[in-house]
Amino acid sequence: MGDSTYAQPGRQGRPHLPEPVTTAGRDGLAALLARPERCVVALDFDGTLAPIVADPEQARAHPDAVPALAALAPRLRSVAVVTGRPAGVAVRYGGFAGVPGLEHLVVLGHYGAERWDAVTGTVQAAEAHPGVAAVRAELPGFLDQIGAWRGTWMEEKGRAVAVHTRRAQDPQAAYDALRAPLTELAARHGLIVEPGRMVLELRPPGMDKGVALAAYLREVGAESVLYAGDDLGDLPAFAAVEKLRSDGLAGLLVCSGSAEVTELSARADLVVDGPAGVVDLLSSVAAAVSR
Repeated sequence: MGDSTYAQPGRQGRPHLPEPVTTAGRDGLAALLARPERCVVALDFDGTLAPIVADPEQARAHPDAVPALAALAPRLRSVAVVTGRPAGVAVRYGGFAGVPGLEHLVVLGHYGAERWDAVTGTVQAAEAHPGVAAVRAELPGFLDQIGAWRGTWMEEKGRAVAVHTRRAQDPQAAYDALRAPLTELAARHGLIVEPGRMVLELRPPGMDKGVALAAYLREVGAESVLYAGDDLGDLPAFAAVEKLRSDGLAGLLVCSGSAEVTELSARADLVVDGPAGVVDLLSSVAAAVSR
């Protein structure tokens, strides 16, 4: 569908509006530009708005992300951040609260199980799955028992638990070795494993970014959507947009490019060069719809 060509800034570093490589993507961009007030711009956080870092607790939005969103958001139906992180964490790490222009931003956290609305500044959340607490208690001993403790570490995510391998001597080998046993552990407690970039997240089933995004688009009555992501967890959102396009909604799928994950770039209408490329795209769209 897409290709691996990256959209680059224009001359003298000034952002330009790149052309999607697919007809559906060009139609999605045209719909956004023609009627921005009917469009939702939805974005993953880590790897899309924020650069990937070795310690997820140190992740912060690209310094130009909030200004770009604040310039664009007032022209749109809505801006939504769709993330596996807890909603409140994404708000803090993104610096989204109290920003002029982002008064109606929504953060769909934990794949939609939590929701933060800028208009109220509060988080609404579904009841937590009991399997998460059980896995949290069992996981340290489990990793030690299978000899996977060295170089791996756990991230407490409230409604999920993640195991990272990026610090291991061989991150990919550690990741591959852990995937099957963690899948079995998750299944014993009624959970699933969400694979990502050198991370395996154990979380409840039934909710993903595609489900969350489709429900939100229906809620706000969007006629078009731009979705940008970078990881395997964004594939359900890509699939949801593809399904909605077949039903008549216009959509543009953007991959925040990574050499670690190629599945998204293969399905994207447009590939940009990481969070900096996403920011350039948002700034270019903001400039285009403000004319």
